[in-house]
Amino acid sequence: MLAPRQIIFTAVDGILDRVSADSTDAASDALQMLARKGVPLVLYTRRTRAELDSLRRKLQHGHPFLTEGGAGLFIPDGYFNLHLEGAARIGRNFCVPFARSHEEAAAALPEIAEEAGAGVVGFSQMSIRDIARNVGMASRDAELYRQREFGEIFFFAGQTEKATRRFLEVAGRKGWEALPGDPFWELRGALKQNGGNAVRYLMGVYRKSLHGRQRSIGIGSDAGDLPLLLSTDTAVLLPGPSGGLDDALLSRLPRAAQVEQRGGAGWAEAVARALEKP
Repeated sequence: MLAPRQIIFTAVDGILDRVSADSTDAASDALQMLARKGVPLVLYTRRTRAELDSLRRKLQHGHPFLTEGGAGLFIPDGYFNLHLEGAARIGRNFCVPFARSHEEAAAALPEIAEEAGAGVVGFSQMSIRDIARNVGMASRDAELYRQREFGEIFFFAGQTEKATRRFLEVAGRKGWEALPGDPFWELRGALKQNGGNAVRYLMGVYRKSLHGRQRSIGIGSDAGDLPLLLSTDTAVLLPGPSGGLDDALLSRLPRAAQVEQRGGAGWAEAVARALEKP
C-alpha cells in the first residue's frame, strides 16, 4: 500500500463521542474508509487518557492520540520503527509529554496558594464522591476524570478578586499557568503545553517514518480545538451543539473549510473533504 498523503487529526469532544466502528451510520462508514485507505486518524481530546480508552476500544483505534488538550502525545508501541525522543513507556503506549506532570502540578498548587494567600482545593485532595457531586457526573466518570497525567484541576475557596490576581502572579513567576473556569480552574506548565506543539512533533515523526511530505488536516468544532486547528496545514470546521459554527474559530481561521451538517454525518463529510485532492 502506498504511503498516505494526509494525516487526519480530529477533535473527539462533542464529535466522535457516540460513534463506533461497527455501527451503520455515516461516521462509521468514514472510519472504515480511512482504514481501507491506510490514512492515519489521530484523536485529540481535552479529556484524560482514562476517559478516552473506552472510545478508542469502540472505534478500534490503533493510531496515536493526544490527551488533556495536547499535554500528552501517546503512540502505540511498535507504531513507528523510530526512536522517539523524550518518550517514556506507559502501558502499551509511548508517551511524549508536552506539559509538566500531574504530580508536579498537585505539589505546586498548595505552595502557590500559600504564598498568594489564596484558599484553593485541588482534585487530588478530593474524594471521588466529592468530585462527582461538584462536577455533576457519575462516580465512575469522576474516577476517570481524576486520573490526570498532566496539570491539576482546582477551585478557589472563598475566592476574592485580589487573592485570584495574586495567585496568578505567583503561579506565573514559578513557571505555571492558571486557566480559568467556572468554577474549576486548571494549573498547568506554561512552557510547552499547547496542542500545536504535539501536532508538529507528531507530523515530523510521520514524515520521517513515511519518507514523505504528508499534509496534516484538523477537524474541530469549538474554541477548545483551536490549538489543534491552528497547527495543521488545513482546518475543517464543524457546527457545534447549537447548530452554528463557533465565532472564535471563524475569526481565527477565515480560510478553513466549513461543513454544514452536525454530528456523525458532518464528521463524515469533513473526512471526505480532507481526502479530496488539494
